[in-house]
Amino acid sequence: MSISFTIVESPLGWLLVAATDRGICSVMLGDGEEKLTGELHHEFPQAEIARNDNHLRSQVKVLLECLAGQAPHADLPLDVQGTAFQMRVWEELRRIPRGQTVSYGELAGRIGRPTAARAVARACATNPVSIITPCHRVIRENGELGGYRWGIERKRRILEAEKG
Repeated sequence: MSISFTIVESPLGWLLVAATDRGICSVMLGDGEEKLTGELHHEFPQAEIARNDNHLRSQVKVLLECLAGQAPHADLPLDVQGTAFQMRVWEELRRIPRGQTVSYGELAGRIGRPTAARAVARACATNPVSIITPCHRVIRENGELGGYRWGIERKRRILEAEKG
């Protein structure tokens, strides 16, 4: 597999976007370029990975607009792998409108698995294309934000921008 990636500054720190010829395979947020690059290599240890800042320019523009709360959703081609359950959760996440949130339990009910809230939370935690698949829109039953792979403060800021 051949993957090209770029890293740009965003309002939430560094944004890494990586893609194969079929679509985006990874979106990460972080505090340093080296750390994000290392995580990409760790996630795809067998892939040929090369930085190409020009190749993903239009996709990065869409994602930055989403982070700023200016775009309703990032309708970009994806190339992600997951179990059937994960894929179902990720598909349902993309149906949550910008500015709205659902609980893990509510999301579990939406996919026909009302007792699978913990499994839904795990699927959210392993989402490889954050922002495109908006796992940040899932919160706890009590209204608390819960966890977020890229940090709870980033989750809070993305949600605030979306409610704008």
